[in-house]
Amino acid sequence: MARRALITGITGQDGSYLAEHLLSEGYEVWGLARGQANPRVSRMRKLLSDVQVVRGDLLDQGSLISAVERVQPDEVYNLGAISFVPMSWEQAELTAEVTGMGVLRMLEAIRVCSGVSRGVSSAVGNIRFYQASSSEMFGQVTETPQNESTGFHPRSPYGVAKAYGHFLTQNYRESYGMFAVSGILFNHESPRRGAEFVTRKVTLGVARIKLGLATELRLGNLEARRDWGFAGDYVRAMHLMLRASKPEDYVIGTGRMKSVRELVQAAFTAAGLDWEQYVIVDQALHRPAEVDLLCADPKKARVQLGWEPTVSFDDLIAMMVESDLRLLTDGGDPDQDSSWP
Repeated sequence: MARRALITGITGQDGSYLAEHLLSEGYEVWGLARGQANPRVSRMRKLLSDVQVVRGDLLDQGSLISAVERVQPDEVYNLGAISFVPMSWEQAELTAEVTGMGVLRMLEAIRVCSGVSRGVSSAVGNIRFYQASSSEMFGQVTETPQNESTGFHPRSPYGVAKAYGHFLTQNYRESYGMFAVSGILFNHESPRRGAEFVTRKVTLGVARIKLGLATELRLGNLEARRDWGFAGDYVRAMHLMLRASKPEDYVIGTGRMKSVRELVQAAFTAAGLDWEQYVIVDQALHRPAEVDLLCADPKKARVQLGWEPTVSFDDLIAMMVESDLRLLTDGGDPDQDSSWP
């Protein structure tokens, strides 16, 4: 019988790549969605016709219990979140409810469906749980590179909410014997990345300039540095964590930092353009509290899981520029996820 997986955030970048990966591994894949009429679900179905959809909402405990009872998953991947960091300042309470409390609600749904009473330490059924933690939890870093023992100092409501979900996952693992793990993923991108994220903003901007649809690209801090990888590589790590012999948390990243300036240079180079002729630095686009330096130490994942990234930074950015050139040439709308193949 095929293993069964339930994915929250199924319509996002990571959810789509994870679903593809699990389907290729022979899984029966279910995606949690707030409504069957959701247009993002319709677009997802075009890409992933074999994914089944179950109603549920990270804001609604009862709906999560019903979803887990219906699907009876072997594995639950919690990827759903308010994931755009700047939006977390504008909607801090909603970010806390979805990105933070949503983790608690899903963990509780698994606990309730497994019949474990509060305060009782016991193996929680056979459901394995993956929580999508984030490098944004490190924030104002205390050491570089960052590993599983590095302390957290989040610098945004999003980072704070992710830290809450991370510690809850540890707590349920230790309190109830649950196979619950967190992947502390550093920035990971793809042609399916939302248009609001800086990597996609840059590659779309380059594509528009190349096609004569724009004459400039306005950006904030060009010196912020990140560890950027390919989302398709990172979902493999999620699966490896849940197939491991024991539940542990892992840092996932490339171990190589690139600045936004280097991102811009790579994208314009891929299009055969000189970035300095088109980029304008706009102070209004700087974060209220910037995270300047994030770099992963993925040694534990490499040694214990056998995980390695396969796509280089330059190849990733070239892939995204080429995809956005095709998208805009075909008249697609990047704000409606038309970049999905």
